[in-house]
Amino acid sequence: MPPNEFLIFGLTLLGVAIFYRKALPIAACGLAAVIAYEGFVTQFPTGAGLAGFVTHASHEWVLLANLLFLLTGFALVSRHFEESRIPAVLPRYLPDDWTGAFALLVIVFVMSGFLDNIAAALIGGAMAHTLFRARVSVGYIAAIVAASNAGGAGSVIGDTTTTMMWISGVSPIEVAHAYVASATALLVFGISAARRQQRFAPIIRDAAPSVRIDWVRVMVVAWVLASAVAVNVIVNLRFPDVADQFPFIGATVAITLAMTIGIRRPDWQALPGAFKGSLFLLCLVASASLMPVESLPHASWQTALALGFVSAGFDNIPLTALALKQGGYDWGMLAYAVGFGGSMLWFGSSAGVAICGTYPEARSTARWLREGWLIPVGYVAGFALLLATLGWRPGS
Repeated sequence: MPPNEFLIFGLTLLGVAIFYRKALPIAACGLAAVIAYEGFVTQFPTGAGLAGFVTHASHEWVLLANLLFLLTGFALVSRHFEESRIPAVLPRYLPDDWTGAFALLVIVFVMSGFLDNIAAALIGGAMAHTLFRARVSVGYIAAIVAASNAGGAGSVIGDTTTTMMWISGVSPIEVAHAYVASATALLVFGISAARRQQRFAPIIRDAAPSVRIDWVRVMVVAWVLASAVAVNVIVNLRFPDVADQFPFIGATVAITLAMTIGIRRPDWQALPGAFKGSLFLLCLVASASLMPVESLPHASWQTALALGFVSAGFDNIPLTALALKQGGYDWGMLAYAVGFGGSMLWFGSSAGVAICGTYPEARSTARWLREGWLIPVGYVAGFALLLATLGWRPGS
């Protein structure tokens, strides 16, 4: 029988799925229940009592702070991007049928390879908001999230989990073959999602001749993103020993945004929703970190496949940490599984939680599953093709 902490966490996820309009209070109560149970009945992963809790918190605060800064910061970045009016001129270059909607998913996929998947998803959501006159189906929102998660799966700077692998000594080449699975999954869910979005709300056929790009806002977006990527690469490549001691990436986003206030004022109205969504995700991540998961099943492709489904509800960061400690995985296959698997539910990835700040209707788990059912199909198809073509190639 699994420990009671898993029961509490499972009930929390069930409550979020059913009562999604009260997601934050439910997640906060779930976290409080886990802390109380381990504080008074069992013990924390790092020891018993207050000392154990303080030690655990000292290990987790960097991750939580990074997520808070990234989710709120990238919400402001995405508004800068939308107000730059680049999305408004895209109809001049995109096809005016379903292939235009699919091309947008491809753009998100490519962006996520060198940007954080949160930023790629939010920028994709901003483009869709303009291109479809704010009428974006939940199925297409799910596809944007899935495209961002798929695009980051094969890049060590595209997702937190792959960055963790890089820090732990996994070569970037060892995760790159995840793109075989990711590209396959994109074709499976992306074409259908684009067709259905075109029927739901056709893409704008022509950009207004008077639309002019605000290049200053474009420069702000480019500077923030370039700074975040540069700091991510420098810290993990040159100073890996301190990478988990301070929220370098999140702090970089916050500082660069603050430095640009005098150039272009951010849309502060985006902050309350982004902050609320951030707190929700932080509660789930903190709860997941407290789960007494001492080990995973033996490393195999079957385990990796299962972890993809588990990551839809159980945060993929502790799962990745456990897999790295255990060793023996095909890191590209694992990166695809834990990176893309969270796309199956709106709260299964930070990109999903972030975009729901812009599209709150996507917090309906039933609609996400009903309209985005091809995402798990794409997950299995991509995994199967990767296994059939390259096989199981475990690393150290």
